[in-house]
Amino acid sequence: MDLTFTEPQQAFRQEARAWLEANVPKPGTLRSLDTKEGFEDHRVFERTLFDGRWSVVSWPEAFGGRDVGIMEWLIFEEEYYRAGGPRRVSQNGIFLLAPTLFEFGTESQLTRYMSKMASGEEIWCQGWSEPDAGSDLAGIRSKATKVDGGWLLNGQKTWCSRGAFAHRCFGIFRSDPEADRHRGLTYYLIDMAAPGVTVRPIGQLDGETGFAEVFFDDVFVADEDVLGGIGEGWKVAMATAGSERGISLRSPARYTEAAGKLMDLLAATSAGDVNGFDPRAAIADEVVRAYLDAEAYKLHTYMTATKVRAGHKVGAEASATKIFWSEVDVNIHQAALRLLGEGADLYEAVERGGVDLSEWLDGYLFALSGPIYAGTNEIQRNVVAERMLGLPRG
Repeated sequence: MDLTFTEPQQAFRQEARAWLEANVPKPGTLRSLDTKEGFEDHRVFERTLFDGRWSVVSWPEAFGGRDVGIMEWLIFEEEYYRAGGPRRVSQNGIFLLAPTLFEFGTESQLTRYMSKMASGEEIWCQGWSEPDAGSDLAGIRSKATKVDGGWLLNGQKTWCSRGAFAHRCFGIFRSDPEADRHRGLTYYLIDMAAPGVTVRPIGQLDGETGFAEVFFDDVFVADEDVLGGIGEGWKVAMATAGSERGISLRSPARYTEAAGKLMDLLAATSAGDVNGFDPRAAIADEVVRAYLDAEAYKLHTYMTATKVRAGHKVGAEASATKIFWSEVDVNIHQAALRLLGEGADLYEAVERGGVDLSEWLDGYLFALSGPIYAGTNEIQRNVVAERMLGLPRG
């Protein structure tokens, strides 16, 4: 692994930094992504990214990218988080579906979907989990029935991120009910405005609708919107899951930036002395460990990117990666709340001593979902045990 950046890569970094400093909205400018109004705010910024050709830098120029490599994408991510860029409204599409489309999609599908995905014109949600099939993806019951020219979809999907406002959905359905669990599944690209689609937003604890459950009642999907072939849904879905658990969904910049802020918070926290006990010193080791883990994830990602650039396909090791980044996220925010002390977990205490408490609290609450989404960490440990370590099934 060579961590020396070339002159063109350094120039790319400087160009990205200058553009982001000039164009990233100031904190608080965009409303919450989990509201209808905030969703539209973020789509507007996504279009700004696209117009500057920063939305999908590693994609071909024909789809709005810069046709640069994975290293440049990682550089862009570092600069994006450094500049305080907002959460990407299009992340399900550009980080999860797009790599799968590039691998399995037809030329027609690429032409129809990629540019609209990159610009934010079409936002995608993920239709995988069902009420009785979460991490056990092979247990889905929603079905697809062949009809002339396409398929009729019936069933229910839940916990669809961005599902309350998305325009399109990528999902897997059981197209052959007689086949084995991991066979007979097909991957479909679905119009959320199609007749028979019913969306019911799911309110979170804060009342906002970051998720939705989606019902399908004889929803027609044309044959041309099958991705990867009939009965190939499991293979295609695992490619998407590899992106979700591996490099693309959670770039290391997300964690190194948060870890850097955590170190600043440690430095700014008063030492204090309670009966001869310094609470800051007691947490310092926890803070440093979180910082080092974030740096370790960064180096691991660069190592993986080097291998991918040489033709390596990310396999079961993505499960180990997912376990690591999800737990690092929790540890960073947990350490921050411990440093902030009493009152840090109250929404009413928005600011104290110049520190925005809501940022750390919101980050902590979101981090708690990390060990659950993208396949629970319990399931990922089974994958690591069986496919990486060769241990027998329990």
